[in-house]
Amino acid sequence: MSIFNSMQINASGLNLERFKLDTISTNIANVNTTRKENGDGPYIKQQVLFEENLRQMKSGFTGDISTKSQGVRISGVEADEDNIRLVFEPGHPDANEEGYVAYPNVDMADEMVDMMTAIRTYDANVTAINSSKDMLKRAMEIGSK
Repeated sequence: MSIFNSMQINASGLNLERFKLDTISTNIANVNTTRKENGDGPYIKQQVLFEENLRQMKSGFTGDISTKSQGVRISGVEADEDNIRLVFEPGHPDANEEGYVAYPNVDMADEMVDMMTAIRTYDANVTAINSSKDMLKRAMEIGSK
C-alpha cells in the first residue's frame, strides 16, 4: 500500500461530490422547465450513480493477488422519471389537450438536502486529505532528525 493511497481515495471522493453538486445545481436550475430543448416533455431529475473503484494488485513480496479499493468512481447519471407533476393550467403554452402541464419531478427540499450532504462530504474529504498531508509532513520531520 502506497503512502499516497489515502489521498487518492479522498481525491476520488472530492471528484464525486463536485460532480454531484453540478448535477444538483442543474436540477435546481430546471425546477420549472416544462419543455426540453427537443420539445418533448418536462425536464427529468438527474441522479449520479457511483460505485467503489476496485483494483486487483499483486503483492511484491508474496506474489499474491488481492483486491484493493482505490476510492469511488462515477458509473453514470440516471434519469428519475417517477413523480412528474401534472398541474391544471389550460392557458399555458405547454398544456396538453386536457389542460394539464407536466412539471419536472424536482423537489427543492430534496435537492437542498442532497446539496448540503454533498457539501459536508466534500468538506470531510478535504479534512482527510489535510490530515494525510500533516501525517506525511511529520513523518518526514521524524526521518530528518
